[in-house]
Amino acid sequence: MLDTRWRAGVERGLRPAGARLRQVGISADQITLLGLAASVACGLVVAAGRLGWGAFFLALSGLTDVLDGAVAKSGGTAGPRGAFFDSVCDRISDGVVLGGAAWYYAGRDPHLAVLAFAVALLSLLVSYERSRAESLGFNGKGGLMERAERMMVLGLGLTFGRLTAALWVLVVLTGLTVVQRFLLVWRQATPESERSTRPSWWVTVREPRSDESRLAGWRLANRPPGERSRLATWLLSPRPPAGEGDRRWWSSSRPTPRPEGQSRLGEDWATVRSQLRRLRSRTRP
Repeated sequence: MLDTRWRAGVERGLRPAGARLRQVGISADQITLLGLAASVACGLVVAAGRLGWGAFFLALSGLTDVLDGAVAKSGGTAGPRGAFFDSVCDRISDGVVLGGAAWYYAGRDPHLAVLAFAVALLSLLVSYERSRAESLGFNGKGGLMERAERMMVLGLGLTFGRLTAALWVLVVLTGLTVVQRFLLVWRQATPESERSTRPSWWVTVREPRSDESRLAGWRLANRPPGERSRLATWLLSPRPPAGEGDRRWWSSSRPTPRPEGQSRLGEDWATVRSQLRRLRSRTRP
C-alpha cells in the first residue's frame, strides 16, 4: 500500500541526494549491499536480545532500500539487472531479520519462534505471488501489508520492546495480504467466458431502470415546491376527530360513547364505509 502510493514521491524527493551520491562514486548496487549488511546486523543484534539496536539497523536498511532506486534513476542506470539484484537482497534481508527474531525466541519460548518463521513464510509468499503474476503478464501489486508496512510494524515492535505483539499483527495482516493478492490475480487470470454473471452476496440486485421511469423520477424531483399530487394533498389534509371505533393506540382524541345496542363489528363496518366514501369523493376529477 505504501509502496504503491508513496514510493514514487519519496524517490523523487531523494533524487538530489542520489545524484550527489552518484557524483561521489557510489553506485546503486553498493547501496543495496549496504542495506543487506544492515539487515544482517539487525538479525544478529535481535538474536542477541538487543532490540533497540535492531530497530536502528532495520531503519538503516529501509533507508538504503529507497536510496538505491534514487541513485539508479538519477544516474540513468536503472534496469532489469538492478531490479533483480534488489529483489534478491530484499528476500535475504527479510529472512535474516525474521531468523534473528526466531533465534531470540528459541531460548525463551519455542512456540514464538514458530510464529517468527510463519511471518517469514507469509512474507516470501506475498513476494512470490507478485513475481509469478508479473511473469504471466498480470498485475500482482497491492495488498494491505507489503514490505514497507512489514518493516514499519516490525520496527515499531523493536523500538518499544513489543516484538511479540508486532509478530502477531504481521502474521494476521500478511496472511490477509496473501489472500488479497491471490484473489486479485485469480480474477485477472479467469477467462471472460468462465466468469459468473451472478453478483456477489454483498451486492444488492436491482432491476435496471427504463428511460420512462428515469424521466418520471426527474419530473418528480424537479416539481415546483407548491405543486402537490392528489395523494399528498389528501394525506396532508386535516382529519375529523376520531370516535371510539376510529380510536387507535396512536390517536390522542377522547373516545365518544358507543350507542346502546350497536355492536363493535357494525361500528367498524360503518367506519370503513365512511372512509371509502370520503376517499371516493377526494379522488374524483
